[in-house]
Amino acid sequence: MDASAAVGRRDLEALLDRVRASAPDPRAGLFGPGSKLWEVNRHSIAFLGAGRAALLQLAHPWVAWGVEQHSRTRDDPVGRFQRTFFHVFRMVYGDLDTALSAARAVHRIHERITGSIGAAAGPFAARSAYRANQPDALLWVHATLWDTSIRCFELVVRPLSIEERRAYYEETKRFAWLFGIPDAVLPPSWEAFDAYVQGMLASDVLTVTGPAARMAGFLFQPIVPGTGALLRRYDEVTAWLLPERIAGDFGLARGGDAGRRRFDATVARLRKVWPWLPERLRYLPAYLEARRRIEGRAGRDPVGDLLNRLLVGRAQGL
Repeated sequence: MDASAAVGRRDLEALLDRVRASAPDPRAGLFGPGSKLWEVNRHSIAFLGAGRAALLQLAHPWVAWGVEQHSRTRDDPVGRFQRTFFHVFRMVYGDLDTALSAARAVHRIHERITGSIGAAAGPFAARSAYRANQPDALLWVHATLWDTSIRCFELVVRPLSIEERRAYYEETKRFAWLFGIPDAVLPPSWEAFDAYVQGMLASDVLTVTGPAARMAGFLFQPIVPGTGALLRRYDEVTAWLLPERIAGDFGLARGGDAGRRRFDATVARLRKVWPWLPERLRYLPAYLEARRRIEGRAGRDPVGDLLNRLLVGRAQGL
């Protein structure tokens, strides 16, 4: 396909055929217990970076204007967060049929997200067109997820060798195919992927627009009474995970030297306690559910269902 054209349904299905052919065990899905992607992303520490990934996505004007014009984020910020992770977890931890079904569902949602940006931003002229299914836009959203997950894993759990990073990145290509991202757009190696991310972070493509700032305000406001202090600490952690320019443009304060000390102390505490946490807290409910499925353990898991409802608004049913 033309790398500049929107991903059509035929394009998606061609790549889903490749996904199907590359899955060694349909019951395990795209990745499975021996995969580097499961090893890194099973940890609930991934939510530490959720704010970073969300803001990096919103910093792309196409994403921000798409959310502004097509999403109910301002009315239901928690719901948007839950819906996003519901589909991502089904792709990562579901069996093959579940992952392919989630890919088609996300593509149908993206097909409706087209429009034009309301004001000039970075390299984009006012009223220039955007499409959620355009490969370059899909690639950036894809990149924010996997770059952030590696950073959080290494921050708290352990460093990855260059060989592990390369293996991890090769596995993420299968996830990219679920979005219809063609090989012509995908960086061919871990090194190329990392260079792409660093180039985007330094470029004016990432420009915090009015819609991006408004959406961030909705996403980072306290929902549960009494959680304001905790959310302010999370804002500060997110500011340190982001490039300084982008954090500042979103109005996130790092807190200077004192903020750096608080961030380092938070990370140190997490590193210390993380290996000793029970599996229910250390690992994502979707991962534990997938493991139960693969091991053939029959019956529902009421605790897992409850945790899934808290995180994604419903039981995963993987």
